[in-house]
Amino acid sequence: MAKIQGESKLSFFEATGIIVEHGVGAGILAVPALAARNSMREILLILCFCYLFNLVLHLIIAELSYNNGGAQFISCFDRELFSGKFKKIFTWAAFALLGLSVLMNVSSFLTGAANVFNEWFGLDSTLGMLLFYVLGAGVVFFGMKLVGICEKYAVAAMVFVMALLFVFTLTGQVQPLPTAFGGGKNALALLSVISFSLSAVMSTPQVVKGLEGDVKKIRLSIAAGLAINAALILLVTVTTLLGVGAPNVTEKGALVDLSSRLGGWVSIVGYVFSLLALATSFWANTLNLRDIVHEQTHWNKNLSWLCASLPCLVLALLSSLSFVKFTMFASAIQVVTGLGIILAYHLSRKRVGSADIVGRFGTLPFQILVFVCTMLATAGSFMS
Repeated sequence: MAKIQGESKLSFFEATGIIVEHGVGAGILAVPALAARNSMREILLILCFCYLFNLVLHLIIAELSYNNGGAQFISCFDRELFSGKFKKIFTWAAFALLGLSVLMNVSSFLTGAANVFNEWFGLDSTLGMLLFYVLGAGVVFFGMKLVGICEKYAVAAMVFVMALLFVFTLTGQVQPLPTAFGGGKNALALLSVISFSLSAVMSTPQVVKGLEGDVKKIRLSIAAGLAINAALILLVTVTTLLGVGAPNVTEKGALVDLSSRLGGWVSIVGYVFSLLALATSFWANTLNLRDIVHEQTHWNKNLSWLCASLPCLVLALLSSLSFVKFTMFASAIQVVTGLGIILAYHLSRKRVGSADIVGRFGTLPFQILVFVCTMLATAGSFMS
């Protein structure tokens, strides 16, 4: 087992929480808006398909990071993929592309939180974004260990809250689940947003570092984290469709719709879940971007944290894009970077000559399969 020294040592459950929370915010709350345009059969098939291909992809990413001492994959690209006189240009171009992806992603969390504060307290969008930024960025300021602890307890709280909402929804007047096939375009769009919701590509190196290269724990935490995320996606989607009805689902975020529809104490619980989901994803994504900025610029952690989080707030304040639109733009960029990951891993596997984490599922046929699935998800993110 390779000994990898991270910023802080994580427990298995803290590492699993980081995997879950990377995508659970913007992604999981945006899924019902697109699921409403598909039948339950397509929703279940697409969810299972996305879990399997994302599991292989994330194990590949873990192996790539593991082979490079727990580095984020911009540094992995620099070492494995780019060469020649244009090496630095390619590295900084990849850094800019990934930075834009995370920036759009975190902006969607701020926009989603502003929706919640507006629906719950009638708070102005600007004030809602500022409040959420201060509370969310403050946790990341203290580093990976605090983020891991907060993620662990937040996952448990969200599972409990969502199960409670599901049971309560069943006791009321439920709406019919969609049964009509919505067509290939809607199916592709759903595949894209579910793939994005399961994506923890930049949190995976945090797990590799936090678990200090323990191969068994890395593999299990990724599989468990993605499974919990998939279960939450299904639970949130079914609860929203039953409680609100497919024609009434909007782009404000799943539980904002559900809370507005059901009212009472359910609305408070729904708003709390939404804020928890958005906050935990905010923590995971800004922590990842902080580390990417730190690795590329070698600035201190606090300055890297500020450069990672503040532009997201500025974009959210100045943009008029909806919560779901931000999510779709982010997924379009982030899924494309998966192609670079596959190429870098292919070269890294040849260089190292072994595959301790992903094993035979990282061989060329599976690399090609993940590449094709990534292209499908990318195509779906451009569906209107």
